[in-house]
Amino acid sequence: MRLEEITFQVERDEASGWFVAWWDDSNGSGGITTQGQDLRELQEQILGAVAAHFDEGAVPRRIRIHFVSDPILEKA
Repeated sequence: MRLEEITFQVERDEASGWFVAWWDDSNGSGGITTQGQDLRELQEQILGAVAAHFDEGAVPRRIRIHFVSDPILEKA
C-alpha cells in the first residue's frame, strides 16, 4: 500500500546544532530517523532514507517536514 504523505518531525539538537528528523510508521512497522547539519543536507538525508525504507513503487508521493519548535531568526 502506498502512502500519500508522511510527516517528519524536526528538532535541532542543542549539543551538536544539527537538525534531527524522525517519522514513525503508524502501523507499527518501524520508522525513519536521520539528521543533517543544515536544511539542505537534512532534505537530502530524508529523501535518501525514505527511498531506502520503502519498496520500489511504495515511496510516498509527498514528504512533509514539521518543525517541532519554530526557528528563531536573530540579527547578528
